[in-house]
Amino acid sequence: MKTALLSAASREKALFLPEEHNDFVWVVIGSPWGLLACWLVFINVLTFLIFGLDKWKARRKEKNEKVRRVPEKNLLLMAAVGGSVGALLGMKVFHHKTLHRAFKLGVPLILALQIVIPFGLWLYFTVIR
Repeated sequence: MKTALLSAASREKALFLPEEHNDFVWVVIGSPWGLLACWLVFINVLTFLIFGLDKWKARRKEKNEKVRRVPEKNLLLMAAVGGSVGALLGMKVFHHKTLHRAFKLGVPLILALQIVIPFGLWLYFTVIR
């Protein structure tokens, strides 16, 4: 174990590396790419579920006027912060917001921007520059 040979001051500055197979979770969460992957999975699942909940509330609102729906701006905001794949899947699976122009054009545009912008930044910083 290399960390036992280090002094106390240098142990605090040392990079945490997995020593056993169960440390993999901490390395994934501790890296920026791991955090990004966890965030994208979380926000996409949440967005998908919120689209389903809003569809359920839309059906229920026909019978009961007191049901409060999820505002459209919140649905679009969830797509914009990384949940565009979950929003597209929610639109397809639940047949929800498919006739609204803001969703029919906006969510695929958000997804395209979320793919093109990071790729363009990567291309600029690794190839062009």
